[in-house]
Amino acid sequence: MSDNKSSVSFYQSVNLMADKAMQVIGLDNGTAQAIKSCSSVLQVQFPVKIRNKIEVFTGWRAVHSTHRLPAKGGIRYAPYANQDEVEALAALMTYKCALVDVPFGGSKGALLIDPKKYTRDELQLITRRFTLELVRKGFLSPSTNVPAPDMGTGEREMAWMADTYKHLHPEDINYLACVTGKPVHHGGIRGRKEATGRGVQYALQEFFKYPEDVKLAGLSEGLKDKRIVVQGFGNVGYHAAKFLSQEDGAKIVGIIKSDGYLYNEDGLDVDAVYQHVVAHKTLQNFPNARFSTETEEGLTLDCDILIPAAMEAVIHEDNASEIKAKLIIEAANGPITYCADELLRQRGVVIIPDFFANAGGVIVSYFEWIRNISHIRFGRLQRRHDELRHQHFTSLLEQLTGTTISDELREGMEQGSEEIDFVRSGLYDTMRTGYCELREVFNSNDKVNDLRTAGYVVSLKKISRTYLDIGIY
Repeated sequence: MSDNKSSVSFYQSVNLMADKAMQVIGLDNGTAQAIKSCSSVLQVQFPVKIRNKIEVFTGWRAVHSTHRLPAKGGIRYAPYANQDEVEALAALMTYKCALVDVPFGGSKGALLIDPKKYTRDELQLITRRFTLELVRKGFLSPSTNVPAPDMGTGEREMAWMADTYKHLHPEDINYLACVTGKPVHHGGIRGRKEATGRGVQYALQEFFKYPEDVKLAGLSEGLKDKRIVVQGFGNVGYHAAKFLSQEDGAKIVGIIKSDGYLYNEDGLDVDAVYQHVVAHKTLQNFPNARFSTETEEGLTLDCDILIPAAMEAVIHEDNASEIKAKLIIEAANGPITYCADELLRQRGVVIIPDFFANAGGVIVSYFEWIRNISHIRFGRLQRRHDELRHQHFTSLLEQLTGTTISDELREGMEQGSEEIDFVRSGLYDTMRTGYCELREVFNSNDKVNDLRTAGYVVSLKKISRTYLDIGIY
């Protein structure tokens, strides 16, 4: 946000964090500047007739790096969007894709709009007009620049964008790959909607597999009964809270939204809170929990793990000293400013950085893009083959043991994998591998004293190697 409480801008904050890693690996200044700079930034202004009145909208699309194609990154609709924010988010996408080995460059887009003020039909008109501007100027296509949902956008907006691109390029058989995060029935992939929240869960699961990492945060082993506060209860925050509480036994003691926060030391029923918010558009009056309108106070609640999952710069130098969490996992992009990051690390707070923690969205977007390019769903060729093999195995097992396997167990053993199974498997493996790379640098390099710098070291080594291989320097 443009009015964040930081002495540096969002983009400057990202660059300052990257600078620490660049010093560790000894990148020369010229190469460092080449990697940090956005290669291109588009600003468009376009008119749309809304309620018999012409309104002019401003939008941006930044391409940070094209060392891999297509460039990838979401489009957000927000009343506070600005170019600095878009460039910062595009840079984070570059580092994120490199860290988790997704072969995309980094891009990001935004439209300066409050979507709550417009009807569905009005938003469709605006979105299609914005898409037209992006396509005409070469900032949206399956091969060069692929948007995805972000704050204020979702499957609906992506479907409109894909359809608009199809009408502009009817000859492109890969038109569905021009955006990701689409509805499943319109070329999307199962598991994409909850992918970022699921990735946060997998990141925490991986962190808690290593006792030395957990000890560094001053926590006991295991996610079960860990007290978690989630800031932001949109798509990412809701799914992360849901999975961690229902599948890992963690206690979601606090949920923070723009209108205030809920707190219950015994844990909140995440689905019940979600249904309440859907029905009433507010956390207020949710039963069996304390509600307060002091939103920022919610960040300072006593907890083991804090998950900022809304927007950038919510933890800054003015409130960093009040944070009580021992472990912070950044489900949002840039929720901790550069100065706050320094203060928290000095206090021993462990931070799992954003460009790893929230990579689940772009990982599954990659799977969706591959699915659209290949024109076949995952598992279609081998599912029945796998089921037959499993049937032979269970029959052999019964013959060798002289026992009969129960119908329930047989069904589980013989079932072939669905597309969602492949998506979750690929997401988990990618998050696991990414964390292993990150912690290997953290544990092996004396110059690296935090996970964020370790992540940047991993990313920058890969990016600089690519630049060298293709002869940029």
